[in-house]
Amino acid sequence: MRNPKWNRDEIILALDLYFTLEPGKIHSRNPKIIALSETLNKLPSFIDKPDAARFRNANGTSMKLSNFLAIDQTYSGQGMASFSKLDKEVFDEFKNDIPSLSKIAGNIKSIINDPNLSKELNTLSEENDVDKVSAKEGQILYKLHKYRERNHSLVHKKKAYHLKKHSNLACELCGFDFEKTYGEVGKGFIECHHKSPLYTLAVDTITKLEDLILVCSNCHRMEHRKLNL
Repeated sequence: MRNPKWNRDEIILALDLYFTLEPGKIHSRNPKIIALSETLNKLPSFIDKPDAARFRNANGTSMKLSNFLAIDQTYSGQGMASFSKLDKEVFDEFKNDIPSLSKIAGNIKSIINDPNLSKELNTLSEENDVDKVSAKEGQILYKLHKYRERNHSLVHKKKAYHLKKHSNLACELCGFDFEKTYGEVGKGFIECHHKSPLYTLAVDTITKLEDLILVCSNCHRMEHRKLNL
C-alpha cells in the first residue's frame, strides 16, 4: 500500500529546508535531508504507515524538495513535475515571506521535540474538523492554539477577572450573555479564545490574560474560521 499524501505541516518543514539549499544539494545523501526525514517521522500526523520503511525516508524527502524545483520560477532547470496542488499552494503562500515560514517551521519542530507536549496535543478531540487542518500554519500549531485555550487555570482566572471588572461574562465581541438568555443553566458559561496569531505560538510562549478573549460559541467558531483565511 502507498503511504499517505504529504500534509501541510510536512510540506512547511520541507519547504523551509528547500529555501536553504542549493539545487545541487538536493539528494538523499545530504545530512540535512536525512535529518528532515527523521523529523518528519516524529510528526504525530500519521500513526498508520502502510510502508513504514519507506515512509518519508531520505529518498522520498529529497524527491519532495525536487518537486519544489519544478514550481520555483527562479530555478532554470526542470525539477520533478509530480508536485501536488498543496505543494504549489504552500509554496506560493510563503515564497515571498521566508522569515515567517522559518518561524513556523521552527515552532513546529520545537513542539514535536517536546514529548510531553506532543502527547498532550494528541489527546485533543477532533471536533469541528472543518476549522482545523486548513489553517495556514498547519495542524500542529492549531492544536497548540486549542491547547492554550483550554488551560483550565488560566481560563478560570480570565473569567474571574472579567466578572470582577464588568459584573458579567458577556461575549467581548457581540455582547451575548448566556446567563441572561438561558438563566441559571447559562451562569458562568463562556468560551475562551486565544488572540495571538498561530505563527507566534511556541513551546516557551507564556500565555497571559490579555492574550485571551471571552467569546460566545458562535463568535469563537468564526474566530477559528479566520485562522484558515
